[in-house]
Amino acid sequence: MVGIHGLGGVGKTTLAVAVYNSIADHFEASCFLENVRETSNKKGLQHLQSILLSKTVGEKKIKLTNWREGIHIIKRKLKEKKVLLILDDVDEQKQLQAIIGSPDWFGGGSRVIITTRDEHLLALHNVKITYKVRELNEKHALQLLSQKAFELEKEVDPSYHDILNRAVAYASGLPLALEVIGSNLFEKSIEEWESALNGYERIPDKSIYMILKVSYDALNEDEKSIFLDIACCFKDYELGELQDILYAHYGRCMKYHIGVLVKKSLINIHWWGKLMRLHDLIEDMGKEIVRRESPTEPGKRSRLWSHEDINQVLHENKGTRKIEIICMNSSSFGEEVEWDGDAFKKMKNLKTLIIKSDCFSKGPKHLPNTLRVLEWWRCPSQDWPHNFNPKQLAICKLPDSSFTSLGLVNLTSLILDECDSLTEIPDVSCLSNLENLSFRGCPNLFTIHHSVGLLEKLKILDAEFCPELKSFPPLKLTSLEWLELSYCFSLESFPEILGKMENITELHLIECPITKLPPSFRNLTRLQVLRLGPETAPLMDFDAATLISNICMMPELYDISASSLQWKLLPDDVLKLTSVVCSSIQSLSLELSDELLPLFLSCFVNVRNLNLSWSKFTVIPECIKECRFLTTLTLDYCDRLQEIRGIPPNLKEFSALGCLALTSSSIGMILNQELHEVDFSLPILKIPEWFECQSREPWRIFDYHSYVCEDSWDECGIHVLKE
Repeated sequence: MVGIHGLGGVGKTTLAVAVYNSIADHFEASCFLENVRETSNKKGLQHLQSILLSKTVGEKKIKLTNWREGIHIIKRKLKEKKVLLILDDVDEQKQLQAIIGSPDWFGGGSRVIITTRDEHLLALHNVKITYKVRELNEKHALQLLSQKAFELEKEVDPSYHDILNRAVAYASGLPLALEVIGSNLFEKSIEEWESALNGYERIPDKSIYMILKVSYDALNEDEKSIFLDIACCFKDYELGELQDILYAHYGRCMKYHIGVLVKKSLINIHWWGKLMRLHDLIEDMGKEIVRRESPTEPGKRSRLWSHEDINQVLHENKGTRKIEIICMNSSSFGEEVEWDGDAFKKMKNLKTLIIKSDCFSKGPKHLPNTLRVLEWWRCPSQDWPHNFNPKQLAICKLPDSSFTSLGLVNLTSLILDECDSLTEIPDVSCLSNLENLSFRGCPNLFTIHHSVGLLEKLKILDAEFCPELKSFPPLKLTSLEWLELSYCFSLESFPEILGKMENITELHLIECPITKLPPSFRNLTRLQVLRLGPETAPLMDFDAATLISNICMMPELYDISASSLQWKLLPDDVLKLTSVVCSSIQSLSLELSDELLPLFLSCFVNVRNLNLSWSKFTVIPECIKECRFLTTLTLDYCDRLQEIRGIPPNLKEFSALGCLALTSSSIGMILNQELHEVDFSLPILKIPEWFECQSREPWRIFDYHSYVCEDSWDECGIHVLKE
């Protein structure tokens, strides 16, 4: 069995038809069951079973009383037949159970192909081989659109190129949209194209909308709500932030429902940064669903996201209890919002208010007590409205604002980033439920109340880039998982740790002038990631020996970045101790000398990721071969490096960009046959002749091995990626 999945209109059926037509002759019998979802809903599963039997065994008058009877007959009639069966547009597991059951229902050599929008269905039915159909690239999209809009033998008039490219951008590679647009505008004038596209961009084409909406209609109520939230308001949000917002908004975890939307190809999670993404036309479909709640009165819709609609509702005071979410993102900058501050008074059910805009010169006179999420960048108010008592407010973010009062007792997240007027963090002892506290980028902050160090539920504490902060209160944060103190240029001492803090796993102290660590530092026994120094600005006089002795008390530590420390101060006995207790270290970022490099390689033999960029050594010693677990080695801009005498046996990624002193023999060794399975980046002036593809164009990608030659400063770097 093979499963083909992807969003509606992407070409799953087209692909299945092409496969069916090309191989059907190789089977005793074949059947293409189209529109399984629709036929099953209208006529029942037994009707589909009857079609299958009619097509494969020629029995025209089969009358099935129920689908369970059909299963018995299918197994009996087709057990010895080599059949090809296509099930198109499946949306429920019972359809698979009733029609194809298991492979032993059919004879040897049989093949079953399933198309669906729901990847999870394939997993439920134990379909091992799956293929996701992707959108067309720009070249193929333009080709398909041109075929539909113009006669094939006719060359496209160059005057149409701009409007065709606009249509391709609108369709975002979706074949369905390209075919609809091309067919609707067949041999139309440029003016008609422009008029049609203006309409599509305002209100989606009905045929495209209805086909895409099928996936939405199959969702349960919670899934529908979350899909509309993402489509209208939270596209490109980071997954973790979205989960926090939805948890606060709905009062329960919605992680499972997000997974359902992914499986049904309605959204996807971009691997880089785990950002929420969805196809532009899927986004338009979601927004159109909300627009149709009240086509002419935005104040009667459940969600508001466009600057124009939000401005209208606030200016005309047309809000209603229908509104649950208002989200004005930074991309929606526009004219100043003219309002009297009372517009939120009628929004009795508003739960999430997000304003990432500086379009307000006047703050609110009223805020609904139903609010659970409040984020307002550059909020012009200095205090809350006098009658504001939101007992369920869980997330409060006020970046670059001037608030002086923080008395919101049920908060779980408080963000005060980039507040220029903030000079101190006041008493927060009333915020006993706080889990996330951030005041990063506050240039005038110099005092933190001692209550910050006593918040029992606090998990994340972020004070990055507070240049005037001179001291930090003692910490007794038993739930703390992540502490960020980087770029606090005036912070000279690390805070005292009052008792064991066994949940903290990550600590960042980049570019802090801390010279001493308190003995209580070793209470961070569960630390896993430690970031200490920038790559270029060394910290002076840091007590590195004390640091190493403390590290030795942290058995779970696996990732250290301390490239700027003066490791020459370390005595040999500390390094020997390190080799005994730091076998768990998997990732290291250091700047080392010729003297210390062999010593560190012998100490951290289990390291998997080693970054020695900007180091001043001249030789990579042969003993690096003993690092048998090392898979990634980065030596960028080691400008004194001349010779590489050994390569770790399991290396997968290697980079030495900017190492202009490397000898030709060392480069030759790296380019030899045994390293052709390694992704590597090198400075090189001449591309070897054995390269299958050569280019001096920036970031050109090839199908087999990817060879890239990029010009950067005074060198040519070559990047080779294994297939």
